[in-house]
Amino acid sequence: MAAHFVPPATQDNNDGWGPLGIPDRYKDMPYQPFSKMSEWAGGSSINYSFQDRKYGGGGKYAGGAGGSQYAYLHDEEENSFQLVDTARTPRPMYARGRFLRNQRLARGRQNFRNSQPVPLKGGKMKDNRMRQTRNKWNNRGPRQGQIQVKNRESSVIVQPSWKIIEEMDFPRLNKLSLRLTKEASDLLTCGELEFYDKQYDRVTVKNERRLQRIDRIFHKVTTTDDPIIRKLAKTEGNVYATDSILATLMCSIRSNYSWDIIVQKVGGKLFFDKRDDSEFDLLTVSETSNEPPQEEGINSPRNLALEATFINHNLSQQVLKMGEEKFKMEEPNPFISEDEVGEVASVAYRYRKWDLDGGVVLVARCEHDAATVGSAGDTQFINIKALNEWDSRLSGGVEWRQKLDTQRGAVLANELKNNACKLAKWTVQALLANSDWIKFGYVSRMHLRDTSRHVILGTQQFRPSDFASQINLNMDNAWGILRCIIDLCMKEEDGKYLLVKDPNKPVIRLYKVPDNTFESDDEAFFEEGEEDE
Repeated sequence: MAAHFVPPATQDNNDGWGPLGIPDRYKDMPYQPFSKMSEWAGGSSINYSFQDRKYGGGGKYAGGAGGSQYAYLHDEEENSFQLVDTARTPRPMYARGRFLRNQRLARGRQNFRNSQPVPLKGGKMKDNRMRQTRNKWNNRGPRQGQIQVKNRESSVIVQPSWKIIEEMDFPRLNKLSLRLTKEASDLLTCGELEFYDKQYDRVTVKNERRLQRIDRIFHKVTTTDDPIIRKLAKTEGNVYATDSILATLMCSIRSNYSWDIIVQKVGGKLFFDKRDDSEFDLLTVSETSNEPPQEEGINSPRNLALEATFINHNLSQQVLKMGEEKFKMEEPNPFISEDEVGEVASVAYRYRKWDLDGGVVLVARCEHDAATVGSAGDTQFINIKALNEWDSRLSGGVEWRQKLDTQRGAVLANELKNNACKLAKWTVQALLANSDWIKFGYVSRMHLRDTSRHVILGTQQFRPSDFASQINLNMDNAWGILRCIIDLCMKEEDGKYLLVKDPNKPVIRLYKVPDNTFESDDEAFFEEGEEDE
């Protein structure tokens, strides 16, 4: 039989709420109401957590009545804990004097903030002493661990007599855009190409190859010294340049180092040239790095540029099948002379024409470095370039021998950050020449302090259009920059001008220079043109 349930005795309070009395077993026991509960005062409820925040009450959940010995203070629970051992703990040696040093630094920062000049009416400073204090703090120099960037020198000495025609800042150039409506057309192809040796696609860090010294002749002929452009200038186009000059102009907003290009306007036609004694063809190294090279010696900017150019020339020839059958273009190499001694490098020149609308027709000489046989048996053209590692500790901290085989993307990303301008120019040159592939070789020093011996650690190839999108290269913006420069020069009268990238500012300046400045063999060409007219 189930046990009978006996309900407990309850109290019915008709005049309020809560118990009517205190049970006998709780009569002599102290009682504190739970402080989280609401209290009713004047018919309204008081939320003590809100009241404390607003009026600064005594504790997070402190009640309005009763002793504080029963109050619930969660925030101070940890702080109320004390160690029994109150002996003073000695500070370690490296921490002694830290409080005083920090106190001095804090006092110095406070004085600096208080010394900031207050502008008065008319823009005058409140006190010269405040200005001197500000200059004192601004001229302290770099802190420990920071590298002070030196002022770079200009690629050409700007004479006081040169007149500034225009200043083009990079933010404005970055907003330009020009979409070509017509495809480029080929006018002539010249030269011979050797075929790429696909064995170098299997080169890895564990299977590295020694970089050889290839003794071959490379022709770096400027625009007006090119006999083919001289001939085409009489019948085709009104703007003439080479692919390297065009790439420098189109990628100018990515450059940090100074460069200069001669612009000559004759009979309404523009010729873009490089100076004979300039270092225009040297490859920059870590130009766009957060900490570009500044030290003297083997890692100076110029020595690194010479080393990178040396590596690029040798790699572009070593990876070819030398001594085998070559791919011949329509015409022979126009720069080989009869009295020239030595073997000429594998190169093909493609003279192309672009219609930029508005009566502007561009003619340029572009280059291929090698040929290869495609999967369908067709002949494809390659541009071969070398990425070189000089000191990983000073160029991003990415060690190629540790990461190239397993994390090639990280190595390439570091190169894109440190050499954004150089890689963009290479990509533009491949697109202008209509190359099928652009191939990169990863070359590193055998020893950190030896710039004469190098090894090939691997290769990688891309479609130029795919690589352009990967490095965020906008060709519409590149064409817009070039068209802007052409229009500025076209507005001027016939004569000689100079485009100079400021060595320390993102600005390009166009100068009007005397006609006898940087005289070279091109003067004879222009005199011939005047006689023909």
